[in-house]
Amino acid sequence: MGMTLAEKILARASGRENVNPGEYVTADIDLAMAHEGFAAVYLGLLGAGINRVWNPDKIVVLLDHAVPAPNVRYAGVHKMVREAVKNLSIKNFYDVKAGVCHQVLQEKGHVLPGMLIVGTDSHTTTYGALTAAGTGIGFTEMSYVFATGKLWFRVPETVKFEISGKLPRNVMSKDVILNLLGKYSAEAAQYKSVEFTGSLSEGLSISSRMTMSNMALEMGAKFAFFETDQKTIDYLKDKTKKPIQNLKADKDAEYEKVYKENVTELEPQVAAPYTVDNVKPVTEFEGVPVNQALLGSCTNGRLEDLQIAAKILEGKKVHPDTRLIVTPASTEVYREAVKEGIIETMVDAEGIICNPSCGACFGANMGLLAAGEVCIASINRNFRGRMGDPESKVYLASPATVAASAIEGKITDPRKY
Repeated sequence: MGMTLAEKILARASGRENVNPGEYVTADIDLAMAHEGFAAVYLGLLGAGINRVWNPDKIVVLLDHAVPAPNVRYAGVHKMVREAVKNLSIKNFYDVKAGVCHQVLQEKGHVLPGMLIVGTDSHTTTYGALTAAGTGIGFTEMSYVFATGKLWFRVPETVKFEISGKLPRNVMSKDVILNLLGKYSAEAAQYKSVEFTGSLSEGLSISSRMTMSNMALEMGAKFAFFETDQKTIDYLKDKTKKPIQNLKADKDAEYEKVYKENVTELEPQVAAPYTVDNVKPVTEFEGVPVNQALLGSCTNGRLEDLQIAAKILEGKKVHPDTRLIVTPASTEVYREAVKEGIIETMVDAEGIICNPSCGACFGANMGLLAAGEVCIASINRNFRGRMGDPESKVYLASPATVAASAIEGKITDPRKY
């Protein structure tokens, strides 16, 4: 019997010829990522009497969740992180200027097909867009990884989504993954590996694949893969000198379930408060007033996302009762958006441009909501209190839908633009 992508990577990392779903393995970690949570990891190491890490070259640390520091508490955390990376001789450190961890790691060539990667952020599944097994872990687990370079895993069952068809105008991969969440629920892949295949998956850009792998976590996915293809290789070839593995699942691999979807007639989708799987077509929410529209995050803050939003916003103004907040996912994205005139378009539309960071996405800074306020956002979660007051509401949508809604001051179908 052949192996799925998760099985192949876990077998290699644990020194086995093959593994089966349900087995427990102890695997060697190829890369460990930590953001501000590194402060807690560091304290855990010190508490255990450990003052070194297993391999400083296999660790990446970033500051991205609340940058620049919005309060004294975060300022102290940032100071501790800066001192800790020096104490532990960690060279791969990106301070407040780089951007969101999941975007930066892939831009800088830290993520390659076949790697087993753990991170102190649940959306580490994003790395599956480049055929890496990425998963989020807790601070205690990460302390153990930093000390030993190993971690145990239960080999997950794998579900496959075979997605075909061609996306209609102003319908994006965000709409595809929201539709899957609405159709199959937030429990559809609980502690399972997900593989996205089919003609639509193959046709998606790397940026669009990142969106899908990112939000597969909201189905409960342990990993969320796209197979390696020429797009993967082209994306990586200027980012690394290491060999790029062409990694695919075996044709006779066994899947727990296979879902077949065609997106040719797919409408823009919206997830209503307060769950990510409370999803319906945008037409069912049209007219809901929005106080804020947020473009950004590790889900949809890439250049492709800003390009699409800018085309809709060009020559128009944000509604006077609505705030448009734009947070590029990285400094690289920000720089390219400046070169292409995207930032100017958004400023002319009276959007507010923030520095690359997680920012308002999880309620840290730069765009919190007051009681009763409504935001439509291109982020990944809409839980109660996610972006501020518990009585505020967040609707999830694609960058196209966010841009169209910002113009009209209410949830709007982007296909009219």
